[in-house]
Amino acid sequence: MARIPGSVVAATGLIGGYGVARWTKKRPLGGAALAVAGAFAARDWNGKAGLKTAVTLTGLYAAAAAGSHPLAKKVGAWPAVFTAAGAVAAASWIAADRHH
Repeated sequence: MARIPGSVVAATGLIGGYGVARWTKKRPLGGAALAVAGAFAARDWNGKAGLKTAVTLTGLYAAAAAGSHPLAKKVGAWPAVFTAAGAVAAASWIAADRHH
C-alpha cells in the first residue's frame, strides 16, 4: 500500500486542524488534529530525509500554524490557512518527497 507523502499529510493537518476547531468551536480538538497530522508527517520526513530535515520541517509546520493567525487578520481565515498549508506542502515536497 502506498504511503501518503508528508507534504500531503502536513497540508491536510493544517487545513483539517483549523476546520475541526472552527466547526466544533473547540480549539483543543483542532490542536489535537494538527498535532496528530504533524507527528505523522514528521515520521515520514524523518524516514525519507533524515532527522535534521524532519526537525526543520516540523518547525516550519508549527510556525505556519502560528503564522496563519496574524495573516488571517489581513487576508481572512481560510486564505491564511490555505497559504500556510501550501507553503508547508511545497517545502516538504522539495525537501523530502520529490525524490521518493
